[in-house]
Amino acid sequence: MVALDDPHWADLRDAYGSATKIPSLLRELSAFPVATDYRSEPYFSLWSALCHQGDVYTASYAAVPHIVEALLARSGQVPHSPLQLVVCIEIARAKGRGPAVPADIEGAYGEAIRRIADVAHGLTRPPCSEATCRVATAALAAANGYVQLADVILELEPDLLDDCKHWLEER
Repeated sequence: MVALDDPHWADLRDAYGSATKIPSLLRELSAFPVATDYRSEPYFSLWSALCHQGDVYTASYAAVPHIVEALLARSGQVPHSPLQLVVCIEIARAKGRGPAVPADIEGAYGEAIRRIADVAHGLTRPPCSEATCRVATAALAAANGYVQLADVILELEPDLLDDCKHWLEER
């Protein structure tokens, strides 16, 4: 795992260039501030830099182990957005929407993806919102290598579920 104070972050890329701002955003994330809307920080800046319009970067892969570690260390409820970010980074990687995972990050990244199943279990303690359940289910799929299934699960918002149910009943 690339330490947050490692100068290697300057060599990693995010959506805006050098990833030197990512470590401070990851430090902020570890406190899991309350999110009032999609623009809440540090969530908005992490999403914008690490999974910009479905594309990912070398810094995205380096950030994943830190996000997963922070989620696993946290007791109590946390927003589902950081876990969804990790799942979306893995989906984008599998779709070829970014560079290959650098060799020096590959081990930590792969281990973090496997551990998102543990994050999902911790995130879904009742009471749990529909969105959190959907993200956790997608995380379980991604952790087990079913990235295409994870992608579909994230798209299954409540209004689409009614359409799917109707379509299945007509078959």
